[in-house]
Amino acid sequence: MLALRLALGAHSLVQLRRLLVVAASAGTGFLLLCTLGYALAHPDPSAGALLRLLWCLAPAAATVHFAVAVARTDPGTRPRPGLSAVGLGPGRLMAISAVTTALSTTLGSILALLVFLHLRGDLPGMSFDGDAAAFLASDQPLPLPAALTLLLPVPLAASLATAVALRPRSPRPTRPRPTRPRRPGADGDSSREPSRTRAKSGPYADQPGRPLDPQQPAPPLPTPGGLPWGIAVLAAGLAVEAYASRSGPGLALPGRFTGGPARVFGGWSLTALGLMLAAPAITHLCGRLLQAVRPGALRLLAGRVLQEEARRIGRPLGVVCAVASGAYAMATVYSGARPSFGPLSTLGALLVAGCTVATLLTAAVEAKHARADTTAALLRLGAPTTVLRGAALLRAGALLAAFGPLTWVVAELAALPLTR
Repeated sequence: MLALRLALGAHSLVQLRRLLVVAASAGTGFLLLCTLGYALAHPDPSAGALLRLLWCLAPAAATVHFAVAVARTDPGTRPRPGLSAVGLGPGRLMAISAVTTALSTTLGSILALLVFLHLRGDLPGMSFDGDAAAFLASDQPLPLPAALTLLLPVPLAASLATAVALRPRSPRPTRPRPTRPRRPGADGDSSREPSRTRAKSGPYADQPGRPLDPQQPAPPLPTPGGLPWGIAVLAAGLAVEAYASRSGPGLALPGRFTGGPARVFGGWSLTALGLMLAAPAITHLCGRLLQAVRPGALRLLAGRVLQEEARRIGRPLGVVCAVASGAYAMATVYSGARPSFGPLSTLGALLVAGCTVATLLTAAVEAKHARADTTAALLRLGAPTTVLRGAALLRAGALLAAFGPLTWVVAELAALPLTR
C-alpha cells in the first residue's frame, strides 16, 4: 500500500517514466504472447517457435534494464536523513522500489494480455483474419496458464534486478595501517597521506576536519575495471558472428523477416556485453584526455564530471552503441535488398532501440541529480551558466568522438562476414 501511495503521489516526469516502463512491458508481453500464438498455429515439431521465443529475449532484457534505470532515479524511494526513524531505512526503501517496479511491469503485462485477447476475438471486439491468424491462433483456444507463464518472467526479473541494484551496501572494512614515527617539524599528517596537502593558512585553515587545500590538485579518480574483459568478450562476439555467418539455421523473427543464422544473434549478444563492460573505462579515459595538456577551467570541469559519471552512464552508453552497431550492420547487409519487415519485427526493433535510448537518458538525469549540490555550489561561487552549458556540450562531444568511431568499427566488423 505504501508503494502504491508513493507511486501515485510522484511528480509528473516520474509518472511519465513509469508509464514508459508500462508501455515497454506491454510491448514485450505482446511479443511473447504472439510467440505462443505462433506455436499454437504451428503444432508440428519445429525450431521456428523456439527461435522466435529466443528473439524475444532482447526486448525483455531491454525492458528490464530500462525498469531498473527508472527505479534508480525515483525520488520517492531515495534514502534521506530522518527516514530510518520512521522505519524507512535503506532496506525498506529498496523493497518499496522493487514492489513499485513489479507493479509497473505487471500492469504492462496485463495490458498486453487484454490487447491480445481483444485481437483474437476472445473479448468483445474485432478479430483479425488472414496473415494475422499466424500469430494470433484465433481458431484455437488459448491456454491461459501458458500465457501467464510467459508474462510472469519480465515482472519477476525487473523487480529482482531492482532489488539487487538498490540493495544497501555496507562500507568495506579497512585494515588499520601501522603508524610511523613523525619526523621533526611535521604538520601532523602521516607519511602515507596523499600528495594533496592540508590547508595551513587562509580561510580554510580554521574549518573543522582539517580540509584539503583547494590550491592543490585533487588526486585522480580510479579507473573503472572491465576494459580487458570487455575487449575479450567483444572479440569473442565478433569471432562468433564471423563463424556463424558461414553456416547455421535461420533465425526466425516475429513477423515475416528471416535474417541470418541464429548464432549471429548470439554473437551480437556477446558484442553488446563486451561494449557494456568496456564503456565505463572508455568514458573515464575520455574524461582524462579532456584534462590533459594544460587544461583550462572548462576542460577540467568537463573531464572531472566524466570521470565521476563513468560508471553511471558508461554501461547504458555501451548498450546504445551495441544497438546502433547492430542496426548499422543490418542496414549494410540489406543495402541492396528490400527485406519484408512484419509488424512484430518492427515492434521488437522499436522496443529495443527505444528502451536503450530511454535508459541512457534516464541515466543522464540520474547523473544530473547526483551532482546537483556541486552545480549549486558553483553557481553560489559565481560561475556563469554558460560555463556549465559549455562543459555539458564538451562532455557530449568527447563521448561522441570516442563512441561514434567505435560503433562504426564494430558494425563494419560485424557486417563484413555477412556481406561475403
